Amino acid sequence: MFNGEKLGAFIIPTGVGASIGGFAGDGSPYARKLSENCRLIVNPNVVNAGGFSGINDKMFYVEGYSLDEFFKGKINLKPSKNNKIGVIFDKAIPEKILNVHINTINAVKAVYGIDIPHWQITDENVGVNFQIDENGISTGGIENPETLLKCGKSLLEKGCNALAIVCMFENPEDDNPEYSSGAGVDPVGGVEAIISHLISKELKVPCAHSPAFDDLEITTEIVNPKASSEYITPTFLPCILLGLNNAPLISDVGGISINDLDFLVMPHNSLGSIPVFECVKRGIKVYAVRENSTVLDVTKQKLKPGTDFIEEIDSYKDLF
Repeated sequence: MFNGEKLGAFIIPTGVGASIGGFAGDGSPYARKLSENCRLIVNPNVVNAGGFSGINDKMFYVEGYSLDEFFKGKINLKPSKNNKIGVIFDKAIPEKILNVHINTINAVKAVYGIDIPHWQITDENVGVNFQIDENGISTGGIENPETLLKCGKSLLEKGCNALAIVCMFENPEDDNPEYSSGAGVDPVGGVEAIISHLISKELKVPCAHSPAFDDLEITTEIVNPKASSEYITPTFLPCILLGLNNAPLISDVGGISINDLDFLVMPHNSLGSIPVFECVKRGIKVYAVRENSTVLDVTKQKLKPGTDFIEEIDSYKDLF
């Protein structure tokens, strides 16, 4: 419980082809409906939707590494409002693309009143690479993590307490054309998680990543509704700024601890993760939703012992 309300965690893993929430904010309607009756911890993948966001005031926006540390009981989440967001830009971003993102920052500040006092360009190119591996999972890496960390530390020294990261990516469409049709795996989701994990682990602040692409054109073709929010904007920065605005801060004491959590909601076959293992160990209810499948194959039946705390349900609607 948190302040007299039930507290849940609604997680849809990134880069594993979740049939719900594996695209562009398409898990948001389910999280928003559930949050009508409780407070809800969500990972960015649930609510991020390019120029849109499914976040609301009942949700706590928490990146994956910090989520794992929270479930382990190693950190607490301290509710926060109107964070001072610093934006890290990859030096590899061309000027015309950078200008679009700066205009985006200014638009978000003007419309939502979000505090974004500083942005800064890394000293060197970050060097992002990404691919889908032989198991169908989105993955990748970065060549120069130190330049990201140096830039992030500089922004924190200037008074920022949350970080948005924008790195340069090659256009991924040729790698996974099925994504726009509402199938397959988001090809950049895996390395985005790697980037945000790095910042969270080393700098211990709320953070999220948005990719920058060299193609500013938006599609004129009809795409699947689940992916459409990413095809009508040249920048995905608004959603992470909206999420980070009120994201909880990382704390050693006070705030929300794992002991306050009442339940966890996961896709039914992606149960091989730290949040699930920690909930089972602590006797916290886990709801495994059958209507949401991923390319993974870790179900309740494959987890023993401790499955008494995992309940399979047919649909997210069974939670409402």
